Amino acid sequence: MFFLSDMLNKKLKLPVPGEALPGRERPLPTANKHHVSKRPLKGPYPEGLEQALFGLGCFWGAERLFWQTPGVWVTAVGYAGGLTPNPTYQETCTGLTGHAEVVLVVFDPKEVAYADLLKIFWESHDPTQGMRQGNDVGTTYRSAIYTFSDAQQAEAIASRDAYQAALKGAGRDKITTEIAAAPEFYFAEEDHQQYLAKNPYGYCGLKGTGVACAIPQRAAI
Repeated sequence: MFFLSDMLNKKLKLPVPGEALPGRERPLPTANKHHVSKRPLKGPYPEGLEQALFGLGCFWGAERLFWQTPGVWVTAVGYAGGLTPNPTYQETCTGLTGHAEVVLVVFDPKEVAYADLLKIFWESHDPTQGMRQGNDVGTTYRSAIYTFSDAQQAEAIASRDAYQAALKGAGRDKITTEIAAAPEFYFAEEDHQQYLAKNPYGYCGLKGTGVACAIPQRAAI
């Protein structure tokens, strides 16, 4: 019983330098093209497109939300926010890499605003759960927004504050979402890319709070 408790505690706590797994120098092999759109997964991306990075639990279902959104050019799943370089899926699941499962979203801001992506993010999961999403428990399933500019950072914070007010009004807990400048993104292995397009009846544990997110005007500019 002590062993199981100790393992669970480690999985719910981010590792510090010296505790993290060593990883590897070379990137993991992954797909060249998006399974649905057939566009290049790693680019080059067309000029004028922007990137967003979201963690909202298991990345299988989260990715599908965004590739189905008009204005999104391509998506990919991977790992970010941790210490281990080029981690494997199995390594991240131990909680000893520090990474969250995330979705890279490459989008055309002329067709879909970053604020619209934030609305999808907030309404599609429960951002109050800390190191978990439903039955998925561990640091890899934490809620996170990693931003690529000061403008994205400001929008993310404004949307969080607005959604916190809405959640409070509904009697929900405090948001635990991490908002930070985008760290290095590591592409996940090929079998995880667009998983639910390849496995239509595969697992998807996404579940929102049922509370709508009204993006404030300043975050929609």
